[in-house]
Amino acid sequence: MINLNNIAVYFGGEVLFENITFLINERDRIGLVGKNGAGKSTLLKIIAGAQNPTEGSLSLPRNCRIGFLTQDLKTKSEHSVFDEALTAFKEIKELERNIADLEHRITTTTTHDGDEYMQWLDDLNEANERLHLLGAANMNEETEKVLLGLGFERDDFIRPLKQFSGGWQMRVELAKLLLSKPNLLLLDEPTNHLDIESIAWLESFMKDFSGAIILVSHDKRFLDNVTSRTIEITNNKIEDYKANYTKYVTLRKERRATLLAAQRNQQREIERTEQLIEKFRAKANKAKFAQSLIKQLERTERIEIEDDDNAAMRFRFPDAPRSGVSAIRTEHLFKAYGDKKVLNEINFDIQRGDRVAFVGRNGEGKTTLAKMLVGDEKATSGEIIIGHNVNIGYYAQHQAEKLDGNETVFDTVDKKAFGEVRTRVRSLLGAFLFGGNDIDKKVKVLSGGEKSRLALACLLLEPHNVLVMDEPTNHLDMRSKDILKEALLNFNGTLIVVSHDRDFLQGLTNKLFYFRAGVIKEHLGDIDDFMASRNIESLHELERKQNIKNNTVKVVGPQQDKDLKKLDNQILKSEKKIEELESQLKQVENELTQSGVKEIEAKVSIYNTYKAQLDSEMKQWEDLNAQRNNILSNP
Repeated sequence: MINLNNIAVYFGGEVLFENITFLINERDRIGLVGKNGAGKSTLLKIIAGAQNPTEGSLSLPRNCRIGFLTQDLKTKSEHSVFDEALTAFKEIKELERNIADLEHRITTTTTHDGDEYMQWLDDLNEANERLHLLGAANMNEETEKVLLGLGFERDDFIRPLKQFSGGWQMRVELAKLLLSKPNLLLLDEPTNHLDIESIAWLESFMKDFSGAIILVSHDKRFLDNVTSRTIEITNNKIEDYKANYTKYVTLRKERRATLLAAQRNQQREIERTEQLIEKFRAKANKAKFAQSLIKQLERTERIEIEDDDNAAMRFRFPDAPRSGVSAIRTEHLFKAYGDKKVLNEINFDIQRGDRVAFVGRNGEGKTTLAKMLVGDEKATSGEIIIGHNVNIGYYAQHQAEKLDGNETVFDTVDKKAFGEVRTRVRSLLGAFLFGGNDIDKKVKVLSGGEKSRLALACLLLEPHNVLVMDEPTNHLDMRSKDILKEALLNFNGTLIVVSHDRDFLQGLTNKLFYFRAGVIKEHLGDIDDFMASRNIESLHELERKQNIKNNTVKVVGPQQDKDLKKLDNQILKSEKKIEELESQLKQVENELTQSGVKEIEAKVSIYNTYKAQLDSEMKQWEDLNAQRNNILSNP
């Protein structure tokens, strides 16, 4: 149990927070929330011991180990990915040396009844328990499991860490924290560099984690799935809710309504008291009574309520000019970088009004394909056919970083605006929360969220009928993400969005392209429909099934071997049937968009027949795989 007692931090005489007191229990799952600048990261640093508070104290149990993942962690390691991850076990090495030393003392001493000897025995027992808890016998196995869960391939294990991007290096740091098995995990925006599958894996890992967790995140779904307690930094203090994020939002509204009512009642009482003081202070026979009222007023603890930050982006995308029926089509698309194949034989037809999500692990080609569709990357072979009258608007994953840091906010938009839009640049910037002197700021001094808002504003300078959005929610706070999602829901053109934010994707798209091993699998519906269609709790479960099918090696008898071969043939036939049915469904969808009223009823009937056959075949495929896994599990 960790105790924070009256923690306060002051900067230049200004109060960041004060009187922060709460307990962190052994298995707590705490979401730390609050406005930008409220002090969330500062509080994590204090708990981690990386920063001292101005006032107050922090009490830690003996041998308490804290793991802290910061947003701006940097590494200069010369190790390979796997060797760097193994450095998490340095405690094991130290324990082994300590155990050897204690055993030597115990076996060589001639005194067996003194306090020192008993302390050696206690220390040896404690060290052995900790060594067992850390899993010393399974270091390599645990390291492989965690790295695979966080999205690394086995081929990546031997590559130097410095060859990887900052996001992937951050994953190795996260792996090291998880492998070190601390008593408390402090995570500051841990999902920023993770894809959907890795986030799902991390959620599963954290549910079984034996210690406590405090995390800061703008991913509402992640907070809901992991936390059961929410601490809000508000009005320089904290409010503690025994609830996950969604429930906290409801409880916060109820609490705020109660406080507002109490504040109004208190204010009326204060005004009444002040009137009495004013009335009696000049009368000699009532002066003592007036003074008592003054003291009573001074002792009154005023009810303070933090003002709601109602400032929010206000925008909608311009109406989309009408395009041809087929917006973007690909034929035999192939992309490789040297010997590395990224996309292979990609064929799809995104039609006018389609809303498509690109999902899959990092490095599977989602961003590469997005760049190819807008002309920023060239295909190695194959063809991309842009439809009639299609005007593509593109928001790149690192769009905010591409802005010229030496330009002002106003100049950034003004130089890209043409015609009538130039007369409305200030209004446009105001809608994205750039008002007053903000428009004269240099881009280089803006925060990540401000740069993202500015990049979005630039996207509205001309009407597009196809939007390609690559990770548009990066650096946006929860309110801004909700407003962007609402604007995209109201957009009447074609949408292609790359995102790992499940809450953002939910209900936003009607098709999903799943990227894996150079190919794309198309699914109808949004992210929740995709997960439900596979009867899995997370996208990682799909990957696990595939790994079992491809990588499991068991010694089986002749009959089991015969049964496995039979099942493999049936699974292969089932997969081919699934591909055929999905192709037929897609063809009927295309025909429906071009059918007259009289033909629609017949086409819908055909579509429903194919859909039922596909659902049945998918169930058959899952049953066959379950039978195969059962044989491998019980050879």
